[in-house]
Amino acid sequence: MFDVIVVGAGPSGLSCAIEAQKEGLACIVLEKGSVVDAIRRFPTSLIWFSTPELLEIGGLPFVINTVRPTRADAIAYYQRVVRHFNLAIRTFDSVEEVARESGRFVVRTSRGARYEAKNVVIATGYYDSPNRLGIPGESLQKVFHYYDEAYRYNNAEVAVVGGRNSAVETALDLFRHGARVTLIHRGEKLSDGVKYWILPDIENRIKSGEIKALFRTQLREVTATSIVVETDGERKTLPNDFVFVHIGFTPDGDRLKRFGVEIVPETQAPRQDARTFETSTPGLYVAGSAVGGKNNNKVFVENGRLHGQEIVASIIANKRSLRQGVSQT
Repeated sequence: MFDVIVVGAGPSGLSCAIEAQKEGLACIVLEKGSVVDAIRRFPTSLIWFSTPELLEIGGLPFVINTVRPTRADAIAYYQRVVRHFNLAIRTFDSVEEVARESGRFVVRTSRGARYEAKNVVIATGYYDSPNRLGIPGESLQKVFHYYDEAYRYNNAEVAVVGGRNSAVETALDLFRHGARVTLIHRGEKLSDGVKYWILPDIENRIKSGEIKALFRTQLREVTATSIVVETDGERKTLPNDFVFVHIGFTPDGDRLKRFGVEIVPETQAPRQDARTFETSTPGLYVAGSAVGGKNNNKVFVENGRLHGQEIVASIIANKRSLRQGVSQT
């Protein structure tokens, strides 16, 4: 019987485990991949927008020689956090079931393990659930919702769908490694949230014609050798070898429901206390970017890493209240 089971070993999940450990609570973290697996799957050349101190958890300093950390810096830091605090983590074992039984939670995994806990924190993020266009050909092997590196796409016709940071950075990286890039965005212009030091770069590449940009445009179909786009009601077929769809992510609401989390239909966010992150199921919490639902652009590592303190404080307060209730009885 654990005091806390944390589902997900991202920064938010790790922070919950650290805070639980500090309070003397028996805690285990269950992770379907590796530690900070979502960060591991980021583009290999990624540089964080934030400075290191905004990514720290557990009070352990994140020290680097540059202003902004790279993907590799972040992975190394969070792996060091796990070693430093000697966190109990079971990796590569997906949680398949969270059930409430006789006043406790029973958690079962894909490897057949069974755990019991008084509290469960779900910190699974949203990176496994990319938004999809729902168009013919989206399931072709040439269509990707994630980006790793550019070398494979040299001298290829590549379409990038989206107008925010991920799409812009992918388009620029592909262009600089010899791909012929078409950026497709349904808006009038790029998102206002594009990083300020990247925006002049992409605007200049578009202005010079080095990257072709199609605004007010939607991708309608993908075939083995082409794509069909629609701009202001007019459809056009363009040659194409690869497509990257970067239109954001949404937490897996169906999976959260199976775990006992009530979902708000309008936002697809968990129904939970905004201060403690406890859901309508007592003892069941949701932390990190999964908190945001459709509005996941409001919860990042930078603020999601702080959820652990509030959640563990709530668990301690509930535990104290229960003891007082028993003593009064």
